[in-house]
Amino acid sequence: MSLLIVPISSSFVGQPYLSWPRGSFLIQSSNLRHSYRPRRVKPVPRAALVEATPKPLPVIRDGSFQVLAVDRTDDIQAETRALSRAANASIYSPQLLVTKYTSRPIEVVRRTLQILTALGSFGFKLFLDQKNGVLDQNKRRRAAELRRIFTRLGPTFVKLGQGLSTRPDICPPEYLEELSELQDALPTFPDAEAFSCIEKELGVPLDSIYSSISPSPIAAASLGQVYKARLKYSGQLVAVKVQRPGIEEAIGLDFYLIRGVGFFINKYVDIITSDVVALIDEFARRVYQELNYVQEGQNARRFRKLYADKEDILVPDIFWDYTSGKVLTMDWVDGVKLNEQDAIERQGLKVLDLVNTGIQCSLRQLLEYGYFHADPHPGNLLATPEGKLAFLDFGMMSETPEEARFAIIGHVVHLVNRDYEAMARDYYALDFLSPEVDVSPIVPALRDFFDDALSYTVSELNFKTLVDGLGAVLYQYPFNVPPYYALILRSLTVLEGLALYADPNFKVLAASYPYFAKRLLTDPNPYLRDALVELLFKDGKFRWNRLENLLVQGSKDRDFSTKEALQPVLKLLLGPGGEELRTLVIKEAVRVTEVFTLGTIIDTYNSMPIFMRTFIANGNAAGPLMMSDAELQSMVELRAQVLRIWGLLRSSENFDPSILLPILQVLQQPEGRTLGGRVLGGITQRLAARLLQQVLRVPAVASG
Repeated sequence: MSLLIVPISSSFVGQPYLSWPRGSFLIQSSNLRHSYRPRRVKPVPRAALVEATPKPLPVIRDGSFQVLAVDRTDDIQAETRALSRAANASIYSPQLLVTKYTSRPIEVVRRTLQILTALGSFGFKLFLDQKNGVLDQNKRRRAAELRRIFTRLGPTFVKLGQGLSTRPDICPPEYLEELSELQDALPTFPDAEAFSCIEKELGVPLDSIYSSISPSPIAAASLGQVYKARLKYSGQLVAVKVQRPGIEEAIGLDFYLIRGVGFFINKYVDIITSDVVALIDEFARRVYQELNYVQEGQNARRFRKLYADKEDILVPDIFWDYTSGKVLTMDWVDGVKLNEQDAIERQGLKVLDLVNTGIQCSLRQLLEYGYFHADPHPGNLLATPEGKLAFLDFGMMSETPEEARFAIIGHVVHLVNRDYEAMARDYYALDFLSPEVDVSPIVPALRDFFDDALSYTVSELNFKTLVDGLGAVLYQYPFNVPPYYALILRSLTVLEGLALYADPNFKVLAASYPYFAKRLLTDPNPYLRDALVELLFKDGKFRWNRLENLLVQGSKDRDFSTKEALQPVLKLLLGPGGEELRTLVIKEAVRVTEVFTLGTIIDTYNSMPIFMRTFIANGNAAGPLMMSDAELQSMVELRAQVLRIWGLLRSSENFDPSILLPILQVLQQPEGRTLGGRVLGGITQRLAARLLQQVLRVPAVASG
């Protein structure tokens, strides 16, 4: 077999491309073999080795990727082999770090001096600001300085700064905003070391794996760098991520030192109420997980299984035979970063459509399955030429506890209802507060902020304003924001920020409403059924406007089903604990039936000749029924609203008259017959009272 070297200028430079930074890949839309003149040389230098005539195996289509028709058993075996190659991957252990670095005092002292020199001057400036009374005025300036310091100190501190940018309970808003701008792009390491790492990790020569590989990295990040390659056995384009040499040593020493600072803060800094050591340990565990590329591959597979079922979501697949603890091989994705609006529009795509796709997928991640992408910066979200949203870089993932998923939706309901006492109690379920903390002092702070923020409607509220304002509340009180919730805020804030470039009036909460409405109307979970009742009933009265709004919003969600919306309500209504709700429903059913009955009478009366109306009205030209103008207007509005709601149900794409069958089936059950009898009895009493009032009323006396 003859081997050819592809000079970098021939195959990878001079083509249209878009960068893919911060742990992701650079995008090239053209073919890897496009336009070059190979020259025959010895295959000693580690550059791009090319087989002259690769013979790809038969492939089948899966989305926009070509996926080999490999038996599932073979895939499982390949994953098992990859796991065995990563058997010695490091895990975070504070005890092991202490044992390791207490015996290396010179390294510890050298790195400590570097850190103290950088952070000491920053701390001294803060001290002077506080002494001179300008601490608040200089917050923005100091936050920018801290961002630059973290960048200079390297990967660990860049990651730490990114982590702090999601912690409103630790950092003031100015610091959150500055640290969120951290970029972790670093200088590349030698290609020879990268290629040697690939061969060592996979146990085979480079030219037996790839028919071509870029001689230089396409992108470099804090933990590794990425090459573009073509697999020899199939001809598929892949992205190959190779871990930076010595990265474990670098971050291990840094976390050993940072953890020591955490103990000092816990003991002497009263202004920070969270357990800093626990936060550092949690963050370090996540960073160490990123060092195990087999774990990242498993994360990608799980994410793909859960969320790539939607036609507008794309998740690259993993090649297990070419993956190890320090080498990750996955599908190559052609696309444009989501924050490059002009490039996206040149492809005939709309940024807002892609952002809405991202919001809906994020809501599914956070509130449906609970497994979500924990590093959603713009470089990890790509718009493909087909209009799909591609997710990349699965090193840092997180999970939302099941109880918290429902509590978040309930929290939105309480926000809509402006029930601040219930909102404060939600923080127990969200694990923001320990049970012994009294929430009563927090309620006024929530009321002061949200009464001002919600001067219009929740859907008009800017999410960043909400996060900043809520962050200020969290910063003042003994909150301990769980990592999953901080990452949720970051995810939605990033998406809203991307959308605001395209539309300054975009509101992420408004875009999220269809999902929340669908979940409230269709989810049978008891917590959400109670939240739905709480939203629809107030002071013993049914709020038809809320139901209409939920149906309007829910119908915008592509997965909404009117048939599914009926089931949770019926189960709650006829369940053993639904007596209180049954009483409210009976009362409202009687009222609505009365409205339609009387409305029919009035419509019939108005269609009669004048002499007949005067005779029927017993000499009173005001009408056939004794009611005030206000009562008549209320009746007309209610009937119109109920008819609009029925129209919404009928106009839904999946409407089927058979959705009424469950009601008929329910009415045949003992509980249903009892309910129907109570409604019928109530209607009879109301109409009898109306008729008696009409018969006994005093005829109008002519004046004069």
